[in-house]
Amino acid sequence: MTATPKPAIDTSRPHPARVYDWLLGGKDHYLVDQRVGEKLPAEARGNAARNRAFMHRAAAWLAGQGVDQFLDIGTGIPTEPNLHQIVQAVVPSARVVYADNDPIVLRHAEALLVSSEEGVTDYIEADVRDPGSIIMHARSVLDFDRPVALSLIALLHFVPDGDDPYGITRALVDALPSGSWLVLSHGTADEHPELESSTKDAYKEGAIPLRMRTRAEVERFFAGLELAAPGLVTATGWYREEPAPVSERSGFYVGVARVP
Repeated sequence: MTATPKPAIDTSRPHPARVYDWLLGGKDHYLVDQRVGEKLPAEARGNAARNRAFMHRAAAWLAGQGVDQFLDIGTGIPTEPNLHQIVQAVVPSARVVYADNDPIVLRHAEALLVSSEEGVTDYIEADVRDPGSIIMHARSVLDFDRPVALSLIALLHFVPDGDDPYGITRALVDALPSGSWLVLSHGTADEHPELESSTKDAYKEGAIPLRMRTRAEVERFFAGLELAAPGLVTATGWYREEPAPVSERSGFYVGVARVP
């Protein structure tokens, strides 16, 4: 893994990656993150777990299709099994680049994101709002003459409209070669509108912007791409092999799409 200077960690402000860690039952967060999580609706923990399970299924399916390069932006605190463990169990030589903008993620990445002997696991501290820097770093590890799977899991609902999330996504996808993939999950209140206000209020108190989007708004992220079956669905609705996940209402829309 590439050595990276260790910036200071601000423990006075919550961070989405650490709130997500709390929701998943992890231990790598601070009291400020826990306080945000405790104010979220009770369903938030189940939604986080179902979203995580989707990531596992999608990553394993892509690796099974022969994809051996992954760029995961907004990786969050490493929680086993993480993406590289999923794909390297299928393709031991797979190469994975992680990116996140929380220094504590970097600290844990250095210790926990250990690649298989045949593969490569690398990490960059970067913000999705600077897609050019992420792609530049990724090119030093991944071969952009071959397909790359871009993973944006539970990330873009923290990018407000003013920061142009669609433009950011397009810049990242446009850098990928034909035959690459976009794996995306995005927060929504479509299936539980009664929880939207309390969810937004909890993150707002932590000074974390949250922009849940409708199905039509999430579908825009896949414009020009070829959605793989079963298309754009909620988290438990995406699977390629039996047994199917238990069908539950979800706070996430998810999809996997090919770059033509």
